Amino acid sequence: MNKASTEVQISARRLTRIYRLGETEVVGINHIDLDIHEGELVVLKGNSGSGKSTLLALLAGLDQPTDGELIVAGQNLCKASTAQLTLYRRATVGIIFQSFNLLPTLTVLENTCLPALLAGKPLSPVKSRAQELLEWLNLGSRLQHLPSQLSGGEMQRTAIARALINDPAIILADEPTGNLDSRNGELVIELLWQLNRKFGRTVIIATHSVLADPYAGLFLFLKDGVITEHRWKK
Repeated sequence: MNKASTEVQISARRLTRIYRLGETEVVGINHIDLDIHEGELVVLKGNSGSGKSTLLALLAGLDQPTDGELIVAGQNLCKASTAQLTLYRRATVGIIFQSFNLLPTLTVLENTCLPALLAGKPLSPVKSRAQELLEWLNLGSRLQHLPSQLSGGEMQRTAIARALINDPAIILADEPTGNLDSRNGELVIELLWQLNRKFGRTVIIATHSVLADPYAGLFLFLKDGVITEHRWKK
């Protein structure tokens, strides 16, 4: 595992997200305090509804807290504007979803290039970088294939390439092995580990699976929207 630095990259204080459905309040996460250091590989554990996905959505800038403080890579996400959050998602974090979220009418290469093109980067270097990533992920023969022509493992590796195209410092993965068989699940976790170990990326994985456990440096256990335990690997 890559040795984490002493620099705190993610800091949360009293972080709270409450969803209001009519007159009903549903607590996503409640008064979470959290420090994650640059270069850590963190595994979020907890049953469905424990708050794992809510926490990842806040870290990804896809949602904003109801209360508390959240600083990621020097950026205050609680006070960020919509435009600032969009830039943050493009430049700072790479997000990997269980359902892949590939655009069905775009090829593997086009799906991978898209975030960088949306960020205003020129096509030629973006295309070259995307091809390098896809070759590294053993997808060099799939560049012109559509998602419907791929296996589950190939779709998830394409999603990883897309998450990496803007060279983010933080990789967030929400149940990245949930739709994969055991072998492809192992391959995806090994890729995330390589990103952490070889390239120093901070990697945070929310999962029910035990596949990532051997690689984690920090486990966070959530229940009912609260972190019940921080456990560091000895």
